[in-house]
Amino acid sequence: MRLPAFTVLAALMAAFSSASAAPTPITLDQAMANPDWIGNPVEAAWWSWDGKDVFYKQKRAGSPVRDTWEAAGGKLRQVTDAELARLDSAAMVYNRARTRAIMLRNGDLFERDLKNGALVQITRALGSPIRAVQYSKDEKSVQFRAGDEWYGWDRAERVTGPLAILRAAKDPQAIDPDAQRDLQLRLIATLKRQKDERDALRMRAEDERRADPTRAREPIYLGDKLTVLDSHLSPDGRWLLVVTAPKGYDKGRVGKMPRYVTESGYEETSDERTRVGRNDPVPHALKLVDLVTRQIKDVSFDVLPGIATDPLAQLRAERKLPALKGNRPVQVGFEGESIVWSRDGSNVAVMLRAIDNKDRWIATVDLPQGALKPVHRLTDPAWINFDNNDFGWLPDNGTLWYLSEETGYSHLYTRGADGRTRALTQGNWEASDVAWSADGQTAWMMCNRKTPIAYEVCAVSARDAGVREVTSLDGGVEDFRLSPDQKKLLVHYSSAYLPQQIATLSSSGGAAARLTDTRTPDYKAREWIQPQFVAVPSTHGGAPIWAKVYRPAQMEPGKKYPVVMFVHGAGYLQDVSQRWSIYFREQMFNNMLAQKGYVVMAMDYRASKGYGAKWRTAIYRQMGHPELDDYLDGVNWMVANQQGDAANVGVYGGSYGGFMTLMGLLRAPDVFKSGAALRPVSDWSTYNHEYTANILNTPELDPEAYKVSSPIEYAQNLKGNLLIAHGMVDDNVFFQDSVRMSQRLIELKKDHWELAPYPMERHAFVQPESWYDEYRRIWQLFERTLKQ
Repeated sequence: MRLPAFTVLAALMAAFSSASAAPTPITLDQAMANPDWIGNPVEAAWWSWDGKDVFYKQKRAGSPVRDTWEAAGGKLRQVTDAELARLDSAAMVYNRARTRAIMLRNGDLFERDLKNGALVQITRALGSPIRAVQYSKDEKSVQFRAGDEWYGWDRAERVTGPLAILRAAKDPQAIDPDAQRDLQLRLIATLKRQKDERDALRMRAEDERRADPTRAREPIYLGDKLTVLDSHLSPDGRWLLVVTAPKGYDKGRVGKMPRYVTESGYEETSDERTRVGRNDPVPHALKLVDLVTRQIKDVSFDVLPGIATDPLAQLRAERKLPALKGNRPVQVGFEGESIVWSRDGSNVAVMLRAIDNKDRWIATVDLPQGALKPVHRLTDPAWINFDNNDFGWLPDNGTLWYLSEETGYSHLYTRGADGRTRALTQGNWEASDVAWSADGQTAWMMCNRKTPIAYEVCAVSARDAGVREVTSLDGGVEDFRLSPDQKKLLVHYSSAYLPQQIATLSSSGGAAARLTDTRTPDYKAREWIQPQFVAVPSTHGGAPIWAKVYRPAQMEPGKKYPVVMFVHGAGYLQDVSQRWSIYFREQMFNNMLAQKGYVVMAMDYRASKGYGAKWRTAIYRQMGHPELDDYLDGVNWMVANQQGDAANVGVYGGSYGGFMTLMGLLRAPDVFKSGAALRPVSDWSTYNHEYTANILNTPELDPEAYKVSSPIEYAQNLKGNLLIAHGMVDDNVFFQDSVRMSQRLIELKKDHWELAPYPMERHAFVQPESWYDEYRRIWQLFERTLKQ
């Protein structure tokens, strides 16, 4: 009989774990110490301009300073300050032939000649941040945006000048309708003649300015009732797409965050973020500017499919709220690119999303008409993913490419000028972070084709849609960057106990040359408990729940071991993978637990990243319910397969993991005996709009979803032992969440709970003393309550 893949994997990992050397004991003080003792990972990494060497950043031990290092000829060396002026940056914009490249370094713009290495500085201390750097259509100049102004740098003349100057103000030459004024001009000939003369002089000046390329452009006035959020210039310099928002839009009431430990010795406060539902995010509008005629057109969203259909109409009716009138409000894009021009400026694509986040559209623009032409719609009754929204144009200037979850998984598609769409990737895996070859024939991407927890770089042919893995780095690839000639890859990779390192290999595949190992000798000398990767059968979700298990090196037959369940944060995050975990301290703590006689499991519950849209959106309108079902399956699996003691089960986690710890103790009080809820959300109505409204809508529209999803509504069920730990200056999940939960428990006269406040910590703890104190309390909680 053939065992399922996950069973084989678990067996292999268990065999490996039992055959390896005994793990080195880890103390709590060591696990929670400043992570410099591990050896700091490789951070940003990039190619030299000729693709021969690699540069990277690394934090200096005992200091917040980042140093630059060079990997060349198999050797590593620190770059001196005197050499910094010759370096390139991680983000390069290439011309079509990849013979030149533009880069931003320390806020200034440079161009590198890739044939001889010559470097020319384009700007110096311009003032406003430089964005949206690109080559012009003829590649004789470099175009970029600084503030609300677009500039062009002419390579031949070495001159930088404005291409478009946007002003969110009323045109000083514009004249409002005025019946009295019209009357005077009609009756008094001298007034009319003087006006005509002024108009003639102004029009002549404008004609001369347009005809003389040495003259600066006149500002373009968009009106005084808006603010400019973004703009994108066509490479041919003809068109400008501008994203605007209403001026003075009220985001809703904000609170104040007090700080009690300050340099001044006095209490200080700062503004908090807005809470969910206080006001919808600001709606966007789109304007198209013809820079030749200076005509401005409002681009209508009316043509977007489904724009006028309210997916929340039934909820509004049930709540007796006013029906939505007209189109749903829209924002342009997600984080990252929102508008992309083809290299020749003949085509432009815009990504838009409904503010209710049920729809995402990609549309091109009919430039002469100033009208959108929808080409793709992605809709989800729950919410559209804020991740995996890459799109752009291939070198033929007519083929659009994009990522879409339309099959339930993120995959790569192209849409030709003939309107035909092709899926280049498919299957129950995720494609992300796409990079195309200069000829548009090959796309490289991150992929997890073999198992959801193993990531490599894949390549796909645009000709036949053939997909293959390019790297073989044990499923631990984090990201990649193509060399200037696209013949090599620079890869960040990691593993369970190896923080991010870098390697290079051929972009067509082959053996990787591993360039770094930044671990300290002390850390490298240690033996760790290797996580056993298992796929726990789900009684509710259909697909198995991937998890990792830490257990004592030697299990005593017949003995029952206390169980600890770790819950990762963020919700949409992947902790179970063959890469380094952002929860490396927690992993060391889990080692310590296993060495002291616990069996520990961490799970990628429903809502986690890497498993497709259905897995991600299972929590819609019911946060904490599918995830808890998954953790109950995990507890049962530990009892059945890892000698877990069902009478002694603990749970801990931070942020979303803290929320789930509360849900576990309050909704399954007979299963979870003890728990440590770190910086937990106790009431989702106090969290931010962008995250929460996707999943639960708004408190006004969907109060029942908030009620069933908020732990404070279940506080009366507490039976076990609860530790709440929270930073008092947390600007993500407010300390107020833990204070309100504490007051609720006081009023309910609950026992066996405690609150540990940390006066100088935000959401992510920084100080080793705070980490130690927090995990000492968790350790003592489990020792005191789970080993009885």
